[in-house]
Amino acid sequence: MNDDEKGKRFLELIDEQNNLQWSAIAKLTSLISSKWNSRELQNELESIVEKHSTITKELNSLDENSSIL
Repeated sequence: MNDDEKGKRFLELIDEQNNLQWSAIAKLTSLISSKWNSRELQNELESIVEKHSTITKELNSLDENSSIL
């Protein structure tokens, strides 16, 4: 992957990660409002955290060879 492709992928991942962060905040807010009693919200939040972790790992791997990122 060349630097232009890495840059484009980096921006896509940052955007996706940002959307997941906002989604996590919304789920947490709802979960707190439910007094932590919603298994469905807990599962959704767990899924969001897993996706966020996957994106973070991919972001970190884009700069393996000390490119311009």
